[in-house]
Amino acid sequence: MDVYKIKGGNRLQGKVTVSGAKNSAVALIPASILAGSSVTIDGIPEISDAWTLKALLEEIGGEVSFENGTMTIDPTKMVAMPLPNGNVKKLRASYYMMGAMLGRFKKAVIGLPGGCFLGPRPIDQHIKGFEALGAKVTNEHGAIYLRADELIGAKIYLDVASVGATINIMLAAVRAKGKTIIENAAKEPEIIDVATLLTNMGANIKGAGTSVIRIEGVEELNGTNHTIIPDRIEAATFMIMAAAMGDGVLIDNVIPLHLEAVTAKLREMGVKIEENEESIYIPKHEKFRAVDVKTQVYPGFPTDVQQPLAVLMTLSEGTSKVTDTIYSARFKHIDELRRMNAKARVEGSTAIIQGPSALEGSAVTATDLRAGAALVLAGLIAKGETEIHDIYHIERGYSELIQKLCALGADIRKESIMVNTNNKA
Repeated sequence: MDVYKIKGGNRLQGKVTVSGAKNSAVALIPASILAGSSVTIDGIPEISDAWTLKALLEEIGGEVSFENGTMTIDPTKMVAMPLPNGNVKKLRASYYMMGAMLGRFKKAVIGLPGGCFLGPRPIDQHIKGFEALGAKVTNEHGAIYLRADELIGAKIYLDVASVGATINIMLAAVRAKGKTIIENAAKEPEIIDVATLLTNMGANIKGAGTSVIRIEGVEELNGTNHTIIPDRIEAATFMIMAAAMGDGVLIDNVIPLHLEAVTAKLREMGVKIEENEESIYIPKHEKFRAVDVKTQVYPGFPTDVQQPLAVLMTLSEGTSKVTDTIYSARFKHIDELRRMNAKARVEGSTAIIQGPSALEGSAVTATDLRAGAALVLAGLIAKGETEIHDIYHIERGYSELIQKLCALGADIRKESIMVNTNNKA
């Protein structure tokens, strides 16, 4: 079993370059299914989710190369092969295969998606959109079956401003007949990124990044080249690490506009932040003020950042609170932080953190992707050695994390350890 081992206390200094956006990549890769010729995407992060999606495209007949952050996909020989199990269970974003395959083939069979368990995350809004476009959707033997004689544009109001549903409906609607209007659409930058790719492929999309998206369907789409946006969640994670343990860290390849909510909250905690066009510099900082945070859909404070921020709160003077309005079960990291001597508890959908706490190294478990990032930060801060288990969660979303942290001065390594299964002396 692989684990991360971290010796805490080393200060971080230097420059780190942020990878392409994980939450864009997992939608851009399936979007290539809709093209009539090769699609090349630059800046794909070297994460396990990208490799899983590559395998899924190959399962349905795609020819895919992935090297040095560039993925080239030839979709011309793809067929509507059922994907009921296997790789679709490894990540939640496999559901984007539904919209893309429905748009191209007018049918799909996709297993229920996997990924991190963060509490109830139904795909009812996705299905509502597909049905509005004319698809028949059934759940048979644990897989979603989608069938349509043809797709017809429709007006679709999302009950929840869901990123996944917004993108999935876009993927199907670009090849539907007539006009589709998505109301109460999510506004995340990753949606704009996907819309940009689709537009370069020949789609007619207006309003991406606003609450109303209008799509005029087209008969066919072409191949294109596209460069992915920087990962705002990775950037935010490094901003928090730099605030906690930095002696001056430059975070390069960022779009500061995408990080405004995080930047504002860190400044509220007392952190100095210098913004440039494509980078952010955080000087050394020692004292932090307690704050309250409530996660919201974009442009509010992102749910994906609340877990690393909770670790920074252990260094703050006073009582901080984190309320997650997006995923109610996203507090499993609190128990792990308590193993490391954090003074924290969960009440309903709120974590309450009393600081400052002197974190101590311990054996802990990454229960999901962002919880794993939080534990890495806790390990960097803690006295002694921290051993993080189930690191596959972390490697689903952070590209070359160990290399980047080591280059900044951290003492972190990946090791294989033996697991005792018989409990014998």
